[in-house]
Amino acid sequence: MTNTWVIAADHTRARVFQTESSSAPLEEIDTLIHEEGRMHDRDITSDLPGKVKNPGGLGGGHAFEQETDPKKHEADVFAAGIVHYLEQARNANRFDRLIVVADPSVLGLIRRHMPGPLNSLVSLELDKNLAGMTAAEIRSHLPEYLPR
Repeated sequence: MTNTWVIAADHTRARVFQTESSSAPLEEIDTLIHEEGRMHDRDITSDLPGKVKNPGGLGGGHAFEQETDPKKHEADVFAAGIVHYLEQARNANRFDRLIVVADPSVLGLIRRHMPGPLNSLVSLELDKNLAGMTAAEIRSHLPEYLPR
């Protein structure tokens, strides 16, 4: 019997489902939450950018700018965490196939972090944000018979 996992993710949560046949309903087995994904930029950064005065007091100064957008950084951190979780599960032989359903921007981040052996188990990707739906609603967006 093949054990397929379906992960439905957005910027703040990833829900993990399993199904034991290609036409069976999904059973939720875990949820990963990333609270920082819900925060405002100003709450994620500890301090506002500072200012540097021009030496000698001539002219104005300039503000330091952040190198990366805090929300994008947090989404990337969460995607790496999702992949780490999946990689640990793969190493423990907890699933045979993987279906990834994610918000398009999160799906791209997950792809970027996914190592080859884990990626080889992905049988379907769906670029939709379904993480807030019920298991039955998520299942209805997948093919009647899941790909092998």
